[in-house]
Amino acid sequence: MTTGDDIQVVIFRGGTQEFALEISQVDRILRYQAPSPVPSAPDFLEGVLPYGGGVVPVVDLRKRLGLPAGQAEETRVMIVTMDGQRVGMVVDGVREVLRVDSRRIAPPPPMVRGLAAKYILGVLTLDERTVLLLQAGRLFSTEERLQLEAAAT
Repeated sequence: MTTGDDIQVVIFRGGTQEFALEISQVDRILRYQAPSPVPSAPDFLEGVLPYGGGVVPVVDLRKRLGLPAGQAEETRVMIVTMDGQRVGMVVDGVREVLRVDSRRIAPPPPMVRGLAAKYILGVLTLDERTVLLLQAGRLFSTEERLQLEAAAT
């Protein structure tokens, strides 16, 4: 019997590390296609992809987190909603959707605090796997969000 609240997460890979986002933040998972470049775009913006009758800005989450980034058969673009704004995030592959007891999510250890900690909501341990639960809304600064919004219009 569980007394904690269950949450559903999408688990995905970036390099050799596994990450997760709450499923409520993920709109759709698409096969990778190269985004169209945007002139004078900031470094973190890969380009835009057609989506839902318009375009969505695409960011390589692996580069954002300082991980190696290459394309493979499993590479995906996750369409994520952050505070009402849709952004495509390139990841190395999507593993699974899982329902987990929120009590299994531990706060980030002191070593992880600092720069990366602003992105990390918690650490989820599944058998022999450690999954970092990300906070999508904190992946981009206010200024960067404005740049993403401008790219989508």
